[in-house]
Amino acid sequence: VEVEARSLPMELSEKGGVENNGFVQNEAFEDKETDTSSEEEMPRTCSVDVDPVAVEETVLKPYAGMPKEVLLQFSSQACYRVTREILFWLVIAGSVALVCATIAIIALSPKCLDWWQASPIYQIYPRSFKDSNMDGNGDLKGIQEKLDHITYLNIKTVWITSFFKSPLKDLGYGAEDFYDIDPIFGSMRDFENLIAAIHDKGLKVIMDLIPNHTSDKHRWFQLSRNRTGKYTDYYIWQDCTQAAGSVIPPNNWVSVFGNSSWQFDDVRKQCYFHQFGKEQPDLNFRNLAVQQEIQDIIKFWLGKGVDGFSFGTVKFLLEATHLRDEPPVNKSQNGVIITAYSQLYHDYTTTQVGLHDIIRGFRHTMNEFSREPGRYRFMGTDDDEKEDIEATTMYYGTTFIQEADFPFNFNLINMKNLSGNSIFEAVDLWMKNMPAGKWPNWAVGSPNAARISTRIGKEYVNVMNMLLLTLPGTPVTYYGEEIGMENIVSENVSEEHVNSGPVVATLPEKSPMQWDGEVNAGFTEGNSSWLPVNSDYQNVNVEIQSTSSNSTLSLYRALTLLRNNELPMNRGWMCHVWNDRDVFVYVRELDGLDRVFMMVLNFGQESTVDLKAIVPNLPSEAVIRLSTHFSNAGEVVNTKLIKTEMGEGLVLEYKTAKPVHTMEAFQGKCFVAEKACYSKALNLLYVNC
Repeated sequence: VEVEARSLPMELSEKGGVENNGFVQNEAFEDKETDTSSEEEMPRTCSVDVDPVAVEETVLKPYAGMPKEVLLQFSSQACYRVTREILFWLVIAGSVALVCATIAIIALSPKCLDWWQASPIYQIYPRSFKDSNMDGNGDLKGIQEKLDHITYLNIKTVWITSFFKSPLKDLGYGAEDFYDIDPIFGSMRDFENLIAAIHDKGLKVIMDLIPNHTSDKHRWFQLSRNRTGKYTDYYIWQDCTQAAGSVIPPNNWVSVFGNSSWQFDDVRKQCYFHQFGKEQPDLNFRNLAVQQEIQDIIKFWLGKGVDGFSFGTVKFLLEATHLRDEPPVNKSQNGVIITAYSQLYHDYTTTQVGLHDIIRGFRHTMNEFSREPGRYRFMGTDDDEKEDIEATTMYYGTTFIQEADFPFNFNLINMKNLSGNSIFEAVDLWMKNMPAGKWPNWAVGSPNAARISTRIGKEYVNVMNMLLLTLPGTPVTYYGEEIGMENIVSENVSEEHVNSGPVVATLPEKSPMQWDGEVNAGFTEGNSSWLPVNSDYQNVNVEIQSTSSNSTLSLYRALTLLRNNELPMNRGWMCHVWNDRDVFVYVRELDGLDRVFMMVLNFGQESTVDLKAIVPNLPSEAVIRLSTHFSNAGEVVNTKLIKTEMGEGLVLEYKTAKPVHTMEAFQGKCFVAEKACYSKALNLLYVNC
């Protein structure tokens, strides 16, 4: 329809149609296609009038899909312009508010616990965990078969002790090849499959690395004893004096296993140094090439997918170069031949200047593999200084220079006697000496210590597990402690089970894992196992305890669930409330939460304690959340009269507006590693309490 600006005439053909000249491109086209001589034959037209008001209303009324030119006519009208501007500024303001809120939440939110902080660690001695090929020795495939047990325990981290190719002197801690798996445990393919299976289940894996020494079968040592190239000084060699058919060592240094730490080598005609067995020569860490070799080993296994390392025996990495005699503990023994390690102060063979520089080098290599999000690589040090807690905590590093994420803490294992007081002293010693801002850890069992049942008695297994899983920090459980396994009888173990005598004493705590009541406790389908299975396996095993609600295993699972699900348990304050000969009492609480957990743990005889008199504002009643006497769970107790029997443990729960860590009476008795506060209104954690 062609509408003129004012008269709006419209020409219609006699046939009633509207003439549309929109398809006529130009006059030239018309000249070519139209016969001008037939002009009189063109249809006649007539004019009609159209109401301009009606047309105007049609044109100016908005409609869907209107073109840009029409849309612009409406956008300039006041009613639409104001609405548009209001919506525009609302969107801008909302976006700014969202960005600010996001920044504030990120700035105020505490650092999330890393994987090595959030979960207990389950330590496995692979030769004793599960045999998959019926040869009587546990192996890597066996571990893979039993990964569901780890997840059943609500644990996310597995620590596998040494499995390098080795002559198995000192139970495999002297490696013959750091780049290979000992055939007794399987193959490299088995290891790769195990790593993949562990990660598929959302678990992490830590492995042992003992960098201090190798086996005397190692290729490096064979080259060094023949003075071959750069390997000549890979080990510590010194001239020895020979007299009357015997070797006189360079000094009085003694091996951890006893007798001189120097061994004469017939090939090189010199003595080499060994802090442990004579089959385990010490590497020379003052040689930078040796340090680089260890760095390369670390990179190799991290490249295989390992999530972290426990570096053992690191305090032995360096020795004094002056080779002076170490001072005897008993000065009257000066000049006397000393054969026992405990008879000397080891001032020149442990923790020498430069040691921590080497540890920081390990940390630097680990950090190179930690840059990928979610793939932080854990580093622990496994050096038990026993009497020197300050030397142990030095492995944390400093505020500005990081070393280990934590050195493993064996205070609860090294106690000479068990009581509420000794437990408090072991916990307090670590807390007070740990550098500010660092993360604690605890262990009650290890491959080199008698099991809880044997060390302190069966009646204390459950309460020790309750202590382990309710203290702040990362708990470490040695395989079998979750079901209360005991040492096997020492008389059943002899040197025929290993290749080296000094380690026989540590074998009873390495007996095969007790899976069920079948022959060999379900550890192997073969005729025998490398060590005898404990005779109590028919009553103490995973299968029978998993079906019982009042078993050690069931309590262990309940404690790990409590730890994982309750904020005060995994990152809250820990305050020491009371200790005496029988009991140790402490609380776990979190700023902003009115719910508090109080642990009352008995490590002596039957006891009654009035906690309300000790803690001001303590409610008169509390609920038993968990108990080592399973039937007591859910009961209400009077806080003025808390009774516990020998080996009994209680996790009490109560509500209060006055947490213990805010009370003046308990200042200096409270600890928090990763401080956080809870906002009930926003249901989130923040740091500026």
